[in-house]
Parts: sequence; structure tokens; C-alpha cells
Amino acid sequence: MISQQIGVVLAQIGTPEVPHARAVRPYLQRFLSDRRVIDYPSYLWKPLLHTVILRVRPKRSASLYKEIWTEDGSPLLVISENQKKGLQERLGEGYRVELGLAYSKTDIAEAVQKLEEAGIRRIVVLPLFPQYSSTTTAVMYDRACFAALGRTKADGPAPKRFVPELRLIGSYHNRYGYIRAMRDLMNEELERLAEKPDKYLFTFHGIPRRYVESGDPYPQECEETARLLASELGLESHEWIVTYQSRFGPEKWLGPSTADTLARLASEGVHRPFVFSPGLVTDCLETLHELGIDARKDFTDHGGAPDGFTLSPCLNDRADWLDFLADLVRVHSLGWEEHEEFPYGLTRILHE
Repeated sequence: MISQQIGVVLAQIGTPEVPHARAVRPYLQRFLSDRRVIDYPSYLWKPLLHTVILRVRPKRSASLYKEIWTEDGSPLLVISENQKKGLQERLGEGYRVELGLAYSKTDIAEAVQKLEEAGIRRIVVLPLFPQYSSTTTAVMYDRACFAALGRTKADGPAPKRFVPELRLIGSYHNRYGYIRAMRDLMNEELERLAEKPDKYLFTFHGIPRRYVESGDPYPQECEETARLLASELGLESHEWIVTYQSRFGPEKWLGPSTADTLARLASEGVHRPFVFSPGLVTDCLETLHELGIDARKDFTDHGGAPDGFTLSPCLNDRADWLDFLADLVRVHSLGWEEHEEFPYGLTRILHE
């Protein structure tokens, strides 16, 4: 039976099911085997991955996950489910929202399958990555397109006779609703502080410089997001800096490094850094541990006071953020359904 509903895949990276090495290993294997993420020649990378990295890293990563795990499970999964629920409530009965994870359950192929089994033939794919990168946004495109085609890889068999219509949402790094939601979140966090920060760090997940040199627009979009956010906050140019985190491997990555920057700022006498991650919209290992624990230690080990370091939460399931995402989906489904009104700021989404 054909459904008139519009499907939405809320696409996110994923998370291990439990914080144990046996669960982290297959998650890391899927992640680090993706050619979008690591593009070294297979004959070089696969032996290193299977004989060294996947023998050592899962245990270490599991110990980090244990430090941020909650009674309800993985923070990323819990928050992502709340985002899905909130988006569904805003979009109403004309839409059906499914969460799709790139490297863990429920994966994007399963999300597409659920929508198809419900008779849905039109699907919007919404990556939860405001800044485009081949390592994130394009991964979601691959997964969704292969699932819709009935393939597991580009040259695999395509047994399906009917392929649903897909619309892929790309970068929204400079959309006003996104910038405004971050501004309001940060202002709320700043109101809780006894003293004003003396430096703002807008930290983004890094990628190798080689990816940028071969065409990935990611750093330009990160920098534009930071400029717009700083402007909305009324910050002067000397008050904020863009940094990059999560380096991996021997290659040169985007910089400056968040860890190195915090160490330098502490040694230079910065007392109250305020750290925020605009590109990671859901709290996860990279924010809760890498920033909340490791980055704080980088600051204090070089003379910074522990109570001077402030880490803002991500946008998570804030109402204004979900309002923006709902309108973003509506814009990308225009022509599929007649919309009488856009209660969350369509004009700004289209024109700003």
C-alpha cells in the first residue's frame, strides 16, 4: 500500500551498543573501514587496521565510553532518540521520522527499509552535520542511496524494482535558525557564570589537510559558522578562535589543535576559556570526554584553574534547534506536500 507520508531519515554517525571492547570493535571496524573516512590504499590500510588498531584501540575506547555512559545508555543514542521524537512531533502525521546510524544499529539501511515497508516512496535524508564534509555528510549520502537502490556498495547488485525518491539535505552551516539556536544556548550558559570568559574556543572535529586540498569545503564552512556565531554574540575578533580536535594517525590535520591551543592559552595567562562545539550537534564521546575531560586536563596541566574551564553542551534536543530542523525538512519536501504555513521561520530559512 502506497503511503502519502513523507519519510525522514535523521542521519548520525553511530555509537557502540555497550561500553565494552567486544561491542566497540565492530563499531570501529565499520567506521575505520569506510573509504570516505580513511582513504589509504586497502593493501596498506587493512593489514594495519586488523593486526594493530583493532587489537588495541577497542579496549582503550571502551574505557573512555564507560566514563561518559549513562544509566539510559549511550549519550549520543539517547539524545538522538529525543531529537527524532521532537522532530516527529513538529512535523506531524504527514511525515514519518526514523533515526539512521551510519556505523551501528539501527543503521541507515534499516531506517530506509522501515519507511519503504510503511509504503513511503519519498524520503528526505537529514545528516546531523551542519558543515559539509566528505567524511560525514557524504557518508550519509552513500548509505541512504545504496539502501534505496538495494545495494550494499557502489558496484553491488541492485535487485529492487522500485527505488524511492530521495532528497539529500546538504550543508546548513550558515542558516540563521542554526546560528540563532547556538547563540541562545551559549547566552544561557554564559548567564550561569560568575565571570565573563576571557577566550572563546569554537572547536570542530578535524579532518586531514589532504582532504581539503583535494576539494572538501569543510574548513571554510566551519570558519563561516564561527564568524556568524561570534557576530551574533557580539564578540570582537581577539576574543575567539577556531580550533580542531580528534586528530588520528600521522598525517597533517586541520589546525590549530584544540588541545595545543588550550595548553598555550593557559601558559599565556588565559583564566576562563569557554569551549563550544558548533559542528557536533549531539553530545558524544568527542564532546563529553575529549573536551569535557581531556581538554580540561590540557588546560589545567599547563597552569589553568579547573573551575575556570567551561564547556557548553551541544544543541542536543533544544526546542529552537528542533524547530529549525523541522522547517529545514519542510523546505526540502516542497512540492511533495502542500504547506499552508511554516511556524518556525520559513522566510529566514529560504532567504538568509
